[in-house]
Amino acid sequence: MSTLEPDLYRRGARTAVACWAEYARTTPAAVVHRLPGVAVGVFPEGPEREVFNNAIVEHGLTGAARSAAVDAAAEAYAGAGVTSYAVWVHESDAAMCDELTDRGFVHQETTWAMGRSLDDLPATGSGVDLAPDDWAEYLRILELPTGLLLGADPSSFHVLTARWQGVGAATAMAFDHEDDCGLYNIGTLEGARRHGLSSALVVLHLHHARARGRRTATLQATEMARRVYGSAGFRDLGRILEFGPPQKIA
Repeated sequence: MSTLEPDLYRRGARTAVACWAEYARTTPAAVVHRLPGVAVGVFPEGPEREVFNNAIVEHGLTGAARSAAVDAAAEAYAGAGVTSYAVWVHESDAAMCDELTDRGFVHQETTWAMGRSLDDLPATGSGVDLAPDDWAEYLRILELPTGLLLGADPSSFHVLTARWQGVGAATAMAFDHEDDCGLYNIGTLEGARRHGLSSALVVLHLHHARARGRRTATLQATEMARRVYGSAGFRDLGRILEFGPPQKIA
């Protein structure tokens, strides 16, 4: 990361944790622990158990602090009976990657942290058919597991939905924390892809976030989506490596 990038990466991490905490607020038995060196989202029940059990370790911990952070995350999940979770580490934190690997954690997935300031935004496209805000429609378009996030308070989030041929087909959600706006769950149904709907929603979200007083926007991207977000001015902040816990052998 360049000298300017670590702050933007940390902003994105804080926003993600705050978003998890909002999900946890309305999810039975869920909690987000902000522990020394690590933030741990614990979702022991419902369909959320399969999606939101994630922990983010602080970048650049040293020595005993690294080990203590991993211990704290593992203990939080063990105490809740959660055996499947992911510990997120920035790729540049080689010491933490080694710590996890040496303890039997396994790299499972990779995403890319991305971010940008809200200065000099691209123009909003014309002709996007926006649908009224509708949380149920947002969940439908994302094809989420039955019941996932149904207890969430829609007023805590900013949802945009675009129609294609008169039917809701693309959606994206924003969540504000401090002066950052996190963009999450950006998706388009199969039959409406390659028409720029997701890109248009991202740019609209950026303009709306700036109007709400946010200064930056952050997100996580799959490898396939990086170019889409890059065209909206997002910079690549490096890979996030997701490590799963050691698996017991029967």
